[in-house]
Amino acid sequence: MNAEISLTESAARRVAAIAARKEKPPILRLSVDGGGCAGFTYKFDLAEAAESDDVIAETDGVKLVVDPISLDLVRGSAVDFVEDLGGASFRVTNPNAQSGCGCGSSFSI
Repeated sequence: MNAEISLTESAARRVAAIAARKEKPPILRLSVDGGGCAGFTYKFDLAEAAESDDVIAETDGVKLVVDPISLDLVRGSAVDFVEDLGGASFRVTNPNAQSGCGCGSSFSI
């Protein structure tokens, strides 16, 4: 497991299912954009391949890729997939975030 970023088994299963349905490789890209109600927002996309400078974490054959700039903001984080009364979503447990917001997709450092 990569200490810089990790992908839970639950998230890996979900990525594998989505990728299979879309006939794409099981690679989830996590990036961080400016904006959102707390300053930064997480963005998830399926990727065709990892870039040469990406940090890669792999769980059960599924890859999580993060670019170096985003990694500075999410280092040490875990990406999970959770289902609860609020719906189903990917969530980032980010030890660097000083605060978050109610939607769970925005944070500040």
